[in-house]
Amino acid sequence: MSSPVRIATRKSPLALWQAETVQQQLQAAHEHIDVQLVPMTTEGDQRLDQPLYKIGGKQLFVKELESAMMEKRADLAVHSMKDVAAELPPGLTLCTYMEREDPTDALVSNHYHDLNDLPAGAVIGTCSVRRRAQLMAARPDCRIKNLRGNVGTRLSKLDADEYDAIILASAGLKRLGLAERIAAQLPMQLSLPAAGQGIVGIEVRSDDVELQKLLAPLHNTDAADRVTAERAVTRRLNGGCSAPIAAYATLNGDELTLIARVIAIDGQTTLEETVSGHRNNADALGTQAADALISQGALKILKDTEQFLAEPQPVT
Repeated sequence: MSSPVRIATRKSPLALWQAETVQQQLQAAHEHIDVQLVPMTTEGDQRLDQPLYKIGGKQLFVKELESAMMEKRADLAVHSMKDVAAELPPGLTLCTYMEREDPTDALVSNHYHDLNDLPAGAVIGTCSVRRRAQLMAARPDCRIKNLRGNVGTRLSKLDADEYDAIILASAGLKRLGLAERIAAQLPMQLSLPAAGQGIVGIEVRSDDVELQKLLAPLHNTDAADRVTAERAVTRRLNGGCSAPIAAYATLNGDELTLIARVIAIDGQTTLEETVSGHRNNADALGTQAADALISQGALKILKDTEQFLAEPQPVT
């Protein structure tokens, strides 16, 4: 390409790590191209005074990057896939998925090394509705308080003893060289990840075939098949990034196994479905799992959650 390849990215340390990784790998695969970062501050980064689900969900971290691509101020955007809506704007596509990092949720605490070690009434910080619901199922005696900001901000609030523990993605901590902050990785039985958690995805304009070809060496087929199944669950349930929906797929050769879960916001009800099939049918498997959850009553749980979140919620 004669022109530089421009990567739209948020300015947070984790987002920059992801964008710089794509920049390095793209330049390593094609020594003749120039790859530049276009850092920007999104609405989600600016509006820290309210829970995400009150102001539009994690899509607030994405839409400015997508606008930059549509207006041709950038050529691609790098995302944490757990932040990306199931439906993309017309004219954009996810063409590349990178190898998955640790998908688990991490308990981060300066005083406790296991969720069961926390005393009754302990304060746990998270901004994720999915994590909140699963925490309420496991530890209804604890207090869940909203927590916003980038990884460093959240850790500083923990270190200031505003929380007894916080929940973060293991992948983000590891990518930032902060693995030592992980007190415990929460088991899947307790906290199933969000769809796409641990996977970095690359979004481009649908008609930019040349760039899609340049990105091909960065693509990981296993990650693609797994995230396809997981995102099919959220798409079929019409659940955004602020819904208590969890989905996690694994591969054993060509056999894909998907676990999908919907959890009531109070933790009192958990619906779960496991399906398996050939990896070529990843999207259909995700839809199958979601349909099974719907038959169990998932849509009512999601509606009740939406009504609950519409009520005033405290922010930390």
